[in-house]
Amino acid sequence: MPIILTRIDDRLIHGQVITTWVKNHNIEQVLIINDKVAGDSVQQSVLTMSAPPELKVQVFGVEKFIEVAKKVEIKRRSMLLFTNSIDVSLLIEGGVPIHRVNVGGMRMQEGRKSLSRAVAVTPEEEQAFKSILARNIPVEIQMVPKDQVIDLQTLI
Repeated sequence: MPIILTRIDDRLIHGQVITTWVKNHNIEQVLIINDKVAGDSVQQSVLTMSAPPELKVQVFGVEKFIEVAKKVEIKRRSMLLFTNSIDVSLLIEGGVPIHRVNVGGMRMQEGRKSLSRAVAVTPEEEQAFKSILARNIPVEIQMVPKDQVIDLQTLI
């Protein structure tokens, strides 16, 4: 299962993802895992249109992706893209092999506390990160590949 990169970025597909992460990791396919987006055909169209034509973009709800991952081998070099740590934790609990989590932006909003310049979490998201870390899966904050990696464990 060639999952090359697992990234949390609440903006999902945008210029930074396409011009740095996709290119640096030679990603062929972006799999967006998010229940809200999976139920919104307009948002799916916008996300698909914002990707270059050679990049395949698919959207799944969390449970649906867990089912698919158990049955279908992913053959393309893939990036899993999430908006939050809760969904990542659910995939891991569901048996999807994730070995490292890269965190880009989780913007500050009402009810969130700041962990770093670009990452703010709800109590539930913080708990999900703790659950991921408890499984010895590294979680790294890094906006773009050239930025210094910050180990999230040092911030929680």
